[in-house]
Amino acid sequence: MVVSSVRPDAASNRKSLTILGSTGSVGKNTIDLIKRSQSNYQVEALTANSNVIALARQAIELKAKIAVVADPSKYQELKMALSGTKIEPAAGEQALIEAASRPTDWVMGAIVGAAGLAPTLQAVRRGATVALANKECLVSAGEIFTREVERHGATLLPVDSEHSAIFQVFEFDQADRVTKIILTASGGPFRQMDKSSMLSVTPSQAIAHPNWDMGAKISVDSATMMNKGLELIEAYHLFPIAEPQIEVLVHPQSVIHSMVEYVDGSVLAQMGTPDMRTPISFAMEWPNRMQTPSPRLSLADIGTLTFELPDCERFPALRLAREALITGRSAPTVLNAVNEVAVQKFIDGKIGFLDIATTIEEALNKIPPHSISSLEDVIEIDAESRAWAIQQS
Repeated sequence: MVVSSVRPDAASNRKSLTILGSTGSVGKNTIDLIKRSQSNYQVEALTANSNVIALARQAIELKAKIAVVADPSKYQELKMALSGTKIEPAAGEQALIEAASRPTDWVMGAIVGAAGLAPTLQAVRRGATVALANKECLVSAGEIFTREVERHGATLLPVDSEHSAIFQVFEFDQADRVTKIILTASGGPFRQMDKSSMLSVTPSQAIAHPNWDMGAKISVDSATMMNKGLELIEAYHLFPIAEPQIEVLVHPQSVIHSMVEYVDGSVLAQMGTPDMRTPISFAMEWPNRMQTPSPRLSLADIGTLTFELPDCERFPALRLAREALITGRSAPTVLNAVNEVAVQKFIDGKIGFLDIATTIEEALNKIPPHSISSLEDVIEIDAESRAWAIQQS
């Protein structure tokens, strides 16, 4: 990971920002923080997948210079929504990449899924400070992505609460003194449910996360524990540590967001209430901190913190993610692509909850791993894996 202090433009004393994925959960929380001290920030570009109404409203409110919708069929709708303003409308994949290319101090990479890979990588290649909320950049193309960060002198700051927690207590100048990192997991809504009962789980039940307010896809990933599996792979690429040194611990209260253990037996933990504005704010103003409206933690009120080992029998997605990391090459790319398709099939009512992990395991067994040396390789393998998953019943 490359880190460096980034300062706002001295002339304006305002930090310029681009938000890739502004209408999703992370994007909206980022905007909430911007609005609380709007004089400190200048918004250059906002992007969304297809939610034109929300995107236009955000762009007008924040006085963005350009608003981009990924779906090209939505261009005219966006243009009409922005008529009478000076905000430039744009649409399509190339427009997303162009938005990421604009010279801003800070970029939030919050596009969900593999669709965020190309624009986020573009921001890295111009040497930007990138706050990374997109797991798939590191899961699907970890070695390529981190190589480009190093090559272009970009700054990569994790936004996931777990990786932000580790970042805050990981002593990079003593990385060889770290014995392990511990990713905590809430366990999701089905933590205590037996496997037979999971056969009848509905999408609405899976999306109802007990602690965090997240989008549908990420919530389902949390319910299967694939979310933690993706974070395990992400942690491997973010921090100088070996795969066996990364552990997962279920912590239902979501108060300890992750921990780092050192050779002397010390375990450093970052704690706080489950509010994404805390890790987002840390990335926005790093190496400084900013005031946030996040509820303050009261350990006395909570009273008890509990922990348990994850059950990989009931939640095989976590095991599959670790196996994909160990296999290497294109296996994590296949894992991520097939998971995205399977989760959407579940949300659409086409497959059952347990079929998500079953489909992923079958894909990892049937699709042979290949070497990956470029973004084009990643895109090709991603597309082939999705096509395979779509064809499965």
